[in-house]
Amino acid sequence: MSEYKKPLPEFRPETKPYWEATKNHELKLPRSKTNNKFFFYPRAVSPYDDMSQDIEWVNASGRGKVWTYSIHNMGPTKAYKGDPPYVVALVELDEGVKMMTNIVDCDPQDVKIGMEVEVVFDDITEDVTLPKFKPVG
Repeated sequence: MSEYKKPLPEFRPETKPYWEATKNHELKLPRSKTNNKFFFYPRAVSPYDDMSQDIEWVNASGRGKVWTYSIHNMGPTKAYKGDPPYVVALVELDEGVKMMTNIVDCDPQDVKIGMEVEVVFDDITEDVTLPKFKPVG
């Protein structure tokens, strides 16, 4: 594994289950125990139940559709030199939540809104694994 020079996620106690799952190549989402609604981004309280802390972490399907996307031809810092073009997308998971990610394993010009995608995991450091998505099939 080469040295990773891009920004790394900030680890907080409330996001620990999410990052532990991705390290194990699993996608887990927080869900309200009160109404069984999933939510994303990972946080310690449900946005649906008057900020209830009665949540659980559930394995997600890892499948969804591209909701919107952007093809980046120039990285925001020198750390991204050599990467472009790459796709930053908002994927709507089958569980109903949307998450920001990258679309990989396809030509950026082939990405389309509504395209079915599935999660893949990118082990970027010993401690950090990022969920990304590739076209189904």
